[in-house]
Amino acid sequence: MLVWVLYDIENDKSRTKTAKACLQAGLYRVQYSCFLGTLTPASKASLSIQIEELIDADKDKVYIFPMSQDELRNTVLLGQAFDRKLVKDEVTALFL
Repeated sequence: MLVWVLYDIENDKSRTKTAKACLQAGLYRVQYSCFLGTLTPASKASLSIQIEELIDADKDKVYIFPMSQDELRNTVLLGQAFDRKLVKDEVTALFL
């Protein structure tokens, strides 16, 4: 399943570990606190558990949004929607 992971995490160490967990899960970084990619239901559950252990539930926010390919193709990107230094060709291919 295609997912977006977005977060606002106060602690630098927790934020860095969350980013690494997203990358290790095979997601692509599209902005500093935003990842996109395909996860199996099991890998989505595993990533959720990993992140939950890293964050402060009273302060931090993490969103994991599922999205279909059709919905992704209908997404409107404005301005500098993706950080061009971070985005790889694999991400732009998802929109085609």
